[in-house]
Amino acid sequence: MFDVVYFSSVSENTKRFVDKIDSNAIRIPLKTDEAAEFVHDRDSVLVVPTYGGGNDSSTVPKQVIKFLNNPINRKHIKAVISGGNTNFGSHFCKAGDIVASKLGVPVLYRFEITGTPEDVVEVKERLATLWQTKS
Repeated sequence: MFDVVYFSSVSENTKRFVDKIDSNAIRIPLKTDEAAEFVHDRDSVLVVPTYGGGNDSSTVPKQVIKFLNNPINRKHIKAVISGGNTNFGSHFCKAGDIVASKLGVPVLYRFEITGTPEDVVEVKERLATLWQTKS
């Protein structure tokens, strides 16, 4: 199965969602310099929260950008799951769209804040399907 690599701020909304999907989860460090040095060399699905409500320059967390600046990390991302807040309107889960587009991988799912029980079931199913098609 794929690892789930994720970033979660101190609010830990994304972490709470990832904890519910019962996967091998690896957290990108909170400190930007540590995130830049962090390497994960196994096939993974990236879970990324969306920041801001319309400012594209701050939509993707800096830690995720630093993590993805490493080509080893980039090549192992097979899909993206995006978190957000519907209050962001058209920017809901925008970070996932930006990252997936740059990496040329699909957005596997979008969830709001910490997700619902239905989101968890759907993500587990989609991860299982992705694993079957990539293995």
